[in-house]
Amino acid sequence: MGANLAAGLVVVVLAAALGGAVYAVIRLRGRRAIATAAQRATYDVLHIAELAAEPLRNGLTEAAAGKAIRHLRTLTGAAGIVVTDARRVLAFDGAGEHHCDQAAAGAARAVTAGRPTVLGSRELPCDVVDCQIRGAVVVPLAQREGALVALSDGPPAPGLVQATAETARWVGTQLALAELDTSRARLARAEVRALRAQISPHFIYNALTAIASFVRTDPELARELILEFAEFTRYSFRAHGEFTTLAEELRSIDRYLTIERARFGERLQVRLQIAPEVLPVTLPFLCLQPLVENAVRHGLSRKPGMGTVSIVARDAGAECHITVEDDGVGMDPAALLDSDDAIDAGQHVGLRNVDDRLRSVFGDGFGVVVETAPDAGTKVSMRVPKFHPGVRSGA
Repeated sequence: MGANLAAGLVVVVLAAALGGAVYAVIRLRGRRAIATAAQRATYDVLHIAELAAEPLRNGLTEAAAGKAIRHLRTLTGAAGIVVTDARRVLAFDGAGEHHCDQAAAGAARAVTAGRPTVLGSRELPCDVVDCQIRGAVVVPLAQREGALVALSDGPPAPGLVQATAETARWVGTQLALAELDTSRARLARAEVRALRAQISPHFIYNALTAIASFVRTDPELARELILEFAEFTRYSFRAHGEFTTLAEELRSIDRYLTIERARFGERLQVRLQIAPEVLPVTLPFLCLQPLVENAVRHGLSRKPGMGTVSIVARDAGAECHITVEDDGVGMDPAALLDSDDAIDAGQHVGLRNVDDRLRSVFGDGFGVVVETAPDAGTKVSMRVPKFHPGVRSGA
């Protein structure tokens, strides 16, 4: 009996201790999960700003304003909020929708003046009996594209004025980033057009001349070259997509080299070393092809006797390393920095174009590296991330 009682007491003590330990763990975990009021407020503001930023990065449009407007009202703490462009109301949220026309008129005046303004009851006359709107703060957006109008349920307090001004400044930053993205896209398209303009004059003439030389002596070869030339031009002048895969770029390069070998015969040798793992890697359209053209046109065409172009693509973990090398005439490295060098102006344009686009897409750490010297050939190297946000073939 005593033994049983002692055993029971031990069980009770152990159970109590275990329960206390579990309670302590739960309590500690609960403490770690609880943030301070300041931390919670910071998180809430950043989260709301992130929700509003995504649509605004598409520019100041009715659709973008409509998606962001609710979050903008939360950021300002206004009773109602209006977003306008230079001409009209784009979106509204909250109380006082019947004041939209007055808000738009006030926004137009503020945009014209280029400075914030406060509207009182005189600028917001109302015959709605239970209307709670008593004033508004109007702040023009960046570059006077439009305005943010915060409606107040009392005379606009200094806190609302400051919150509206800061929110409008933040919206302007998002719109500026949207314009930057648009400008980069336009620049990328312009640079591709520049490369196409560089391709067409010298290569098309030489290719057609080479094909014509085989029409009578080797009609079958001439037919094959015409098909290769058609596929090459179709790829080079395609109208969609800023990006391509390494496999697609190499196919186009193979067609180009097939035509050039018909011109140069045994003088032109080609060496390929491509890791299969990197064939799906995405890179800017017409990024590798101009380097191969430069190697043939500027490096080997001036070299007496035989010359070799080597294209190597290696798997380097998170990156693909690509080199285009020729054993041609080379050049003075200082000449690469001289944009007034008329002899190799086309080569400079091609290299600079590829370098600018790689840096624009992947960052400053991903430009081209050129190694060259007179009579020592030229080697151009680049690094391409295997995966990068927003970079997809066919996008």
